[in-house]
Amino acid sequence: MVEESSCDLNASSAAKQTLMLLQSEDPTSAVQAAKEIRRLTKTSQRHRRHFSAAVAPLVDMLHGGSDDAKEAALAALLNLAVRDDENKMNIINGGALNPIMSFLESKNATVQEHAAAALVTLSASASNKPIIAASGAIPLLVDVLRFGGSLQARSDSAMALYNLSTDPDNIPLILHAQPIPPLIDLLKSCKKSSKAAEKCAALIESAVAVEEGRRAVVGEEGGILAVVEVVEGGTGRGREHGVGALLRMCESEGGEYRDAILGEGVIPGVMELTVEGSGRCRGRAQELLRLLRDPRPERGAVLYGEVERMGKANKMVREMAHVSTEQSFRDMKERAVLCTSHLSS
Repeated sequence: MVEESSCDLNASSAAKQTLMLLQSEDPTSAVQAAKEIRRLTKTSQRHRRHFSAAVAPLVDMLHGGSDDAKEAALAALLNLAVRDDENKMNIINGGALNPIMSFLESKNATVQEHAAAALVTLSASASNKPIIAASGAIPLLVDVLRFGGSLQARSDSAMALYNLSTDPDNIPLILHAQPIPPLIDLLKSCKKSSKAAEKCAALIESAVAVEEGRRAVVGEEGGILAVVEVVEGGTGRGREHGVGALLRMCESEGGEYRDAILGEGVIPGVMELTVEGSGRCRGRAQELLRLLRDPRPERGAVLYGEVERMGKANKMVREMAHVSTEQSFRDMKERAVLCTSHLSS
């Protein structure tokens, strides 16, 4: 207990000394203090609490410091905001949002990355979402998504937009900025098992909750195929978001997107997730598969042509499922032959 108290006192004393340097009139000392805060708060929640008082002077550096000071302050604020809702709110309330938004337009790739990452963290707070959306940050994030200098900045912009989209009031603002074309471009160009693809799929799932978003995805060449590829080869969360996006499209009134989804060969990946997916993902995959087989049209609202169309789609589902099952059996036989040959050798 004595040793722990001594460590706490030393940490508190060091924090006070660093805070004094941060507010020093010597710019070099202030920059060094900001870098030290960034280092100490990178992984330590305890240090984030110790340095909560650093938020105000760091925000001041964003407004009036040199380029080096602004970059150091931005990086320190980013770490202070991680998993600390109080710091998140204090950073926004302290006036950091406008300079952070201006950094999204920076030609310095590192500064742009830090700004996008900061908005990812700050937008995770429910109380910050409407403030960030009302500030005009959404069009700037879409610009980074479209023209960003690095993959990291583009994928973090997608994640920040996704965080904002979890507030339904923000979805019209996001779609108005037309994020779907650059989002699909990013999804096509990155590995489907990457974090970038996961973030893209998450935002697409939010966007297709409304008709404007669904039409935008279908309107992009290869848009649905890109989502299907995430379902087939994405991360666990990416596949869940991908299935969620396709499920929302299939649940839309009239089921008009069903054929387009079936046409991209979605069945094998969805069937795999009905068995191997996580609990939530498995449930979504099962519901999507059911809707692809049986869209349950409203009674009396289906004309002969629609019945014929659905009959063809159901036949497609059955054939795809049959092919997928046969392939699974072939794979099992091949593995069994390999195991037998290893045992006999």
